[in-house]
Amino acid sequence: MAVKILDTCINCAACIDECPTEAIVDEDDNPTGEEIYYVYEDKCVECVGHFDVPACAEACPTEECIVWDEPKDGLTLHPNRGAPGTDVVED
Repeated sequence: MAVKILDTCINCAACIDECPTEAIVDEDDNPTGEEIYYVYEDKCVECVGHFDVPACAEACPTEECIVWDEPKDGLTLHPNRGAPGTDVVED
């Protein structure tokens, strides 16, 4: 997975419309059953080729809600990605 949405998510939907690959689903479609939005790792490209930074994190009004996740082999990785668990958008 490229990015991960934490349980601080307020389900505002700001991230869903910004995702160029439709990798984010709302709490109703979250396969884990959690009441937060979810990023499908096989669809997320960390906005490489679309934006300078992941658009979901730029749109999110909640600080430190969208973080870098463990990189997976074969998936697109942002060239400036941080360590797993760190905020995608740094102040």
